[in-house]
Amino acid sequence: MIHILAVAFSGKAAANANLVDFWPVDFTIDAFRKTFENRNFVNAMAISTIRTLLGTFIFLVLLLVTSYPLSKEQRSFKGRSLYIWYFVFTMLFSGGLVPSYMLMIKLGLNNSIWALVLPGAVDVFSLILMLNFFRAIPKELEEASLIDGANHFTTLWRVYFPLSLPAIATLALFTMVGHWNSWFDGMIYNTKAENYPLATLLQTIIVQQDFSKITMDPRALEDISNRTVKAAQIFIGALPILLVYPFLQKYFVKGVIMGAVKE
Repeated sequence: MIHILAVAFSGKAAANANLVDFWPVDFTIDAFRKTFENRNFVNAMAISTIRTLLGTFIFLVLLLVTSYPLSKEQRSFKGRSLYIWYFVFTMLFSGGLVPSYMLMIKLGLNNSIWALVLPGAVDVFSLILMLNFFRAIPKELEEASLIDGANHFTTLWRVYFPLSLPAIATLALFTMVGHWNSWFDGMIYNTKAENYPLATLLQTIIVQQDFSKITMDPRALEDISNRTVKAAQIFIGALPILLVYPFLQKYFVKGVIMGAVKE
């Protein structure tokens, strides 16, 4: 990442001659300026931001309201095992890429943000992890909440949610990284380059070398190197997720569950 950043801040001649190591040569910010002047890049970054925030929010809501009842015992929630096996079946067997694509087309979700968000709204693996985490919470806390007059939604929000922050933060981070870095679904569900998320746009430009979707005036690249522009775009694409990690790091340690119930 340091090398990529150094290349992004280097001049055209030094970048093309591969003279940049870990410090910029002929320092310039033209690559970043040209990148942010590219309307398609800014639009793709906005789409990825909306997708990540919306997708993570929907994921967490569905994860909590699904894993909470499934964490109960069979006598408290009849048919629990049937529902769990239903979810597990979808994890082991899927319709495949072609039926999924046809479904998106039939529902009219292609070329929209919902085609990127809804297919992964419920992750069964995360669901299993979350319900097992809920089952480890002492039942006395829930019983005390219900005795005090709280309903199940209040118990979920006021008791289970605060105690589950480490698990929720970890799964939320994995989901955010998955949405931000996902490029394949953006490519197959979108036929217009202006609807591409950032990862799809970068994959098209950097891997496929298809510059038709960059919508940058060729004259704008006369004073800068393609390599510096690519480096700037890669660094900008990775930066948001790198900034999220420090804020969620404290939640990776175990929460306050142990010792919450005292005799």
